Amino acid sequence: MSVESLAVTTKVAQKPERPLREGLSSILPQLVLAPSLVATFVYVFLFGAWTIWISVSNSGDLPDYSFAGFHHYAELWVNLRWRIAYTNLFVFSALYVIGTMLIGLALAILIDQRIRAEAVFRTIYLYPLAISFVVTGTVWRWLFSPTTGFESMMHLLGWASFKFDWIVQRELAIYTIVLTGIWQASGFVMALFLAGLRSVDPDLIKAAQIDGASMPRIYRRIILPAIGPIFIAVSVVLLQFAIKTFDLIIAMTQGGPGISTTMPANYVYDLIFQRGQLAEGAAAAIMILVALALILVPYTMWSNLRQRREARGG
Repeated sequence: MSVESLAVTTKVAQKPERPLREGLSSILPQLVLAPSLVATFVYVFLFGAWTIWISVSNSGDLPDYSFAGFHHYAELWVNLRWRIAYTNLFVFSALYVIGTMLIGLALAILIDQRIRAEAVFRTIYLYPLAISFVVTGTVWRWLFSPTTGFESMMHLLGWASFKFDWIVQRELAIYTIVLTGIWQASGFVMALFLAGLRSVDPDLIKAAQIDGASMPRIYRRIILPAIGPIFIAVSVVLLQFAIKTFDLIIAMTQGGPGISTTMPANYVYDLIFQRGQLAEGAAAAIMILVALALILVPYTMWSNLRQRREARGG
């Protein structure tokens, strides 16, 4: 057999392999994504639908699929503890998001000045995020406690009149949760804002400096408007954190003093696992889902609209 005929035979033998490889390469992304898509469909849509049905059923300690109407939702909003929990959700979310964004932005601007030991400072600011909420809550509970924390330390230093007992006061305890949450998440927000600041075109900044603009004015008029989408994304992420806050409350106050720091997630856990009121707990969980939807749905619509505008503009 000649060399030419051998080459032709080899090419003919290799032809069936090429369509097979092309077919595998085309369906490989779908195969990789399939498990996560199936899990998302099951855990989000199927379990979500199951929770909705349970919330209108006669379920107690165990599921009972007989229809009972919407009286569990009515009972939920009559309950004083739930109303306090939902009020705390809005108070905590607003202060937590605003405070975390302000401190995170300030830290990002400071680090953006190309300071020495920048990596060290970034590590220090990000360190709280690596600590679990339970550990964070336990440590800050000691710090806020009048007998072991700041108040006790000041008394030992001779300041006998110093008083800092927010964590044991009904009206002020929620603010200790806010301060702890801000401490925990500020480094994470700083990292996101710093990435946005570093992505701004330096030519715009140089042009503004040539025109005589000061750095505060450059940040206010050029840099911060340029990273506007990051503000929205960070707000959405922080609001999700706030709505799902559970272990931080358990570690710091366990919902006390009394029920003053109860959050919806803690109330759902108490209904389902402590009292055996599965239907009312499911109704409370659906109300948390509604709060999340009020954030995620507008954000998703805005994000899709923005992408379409950018695609048209490009």
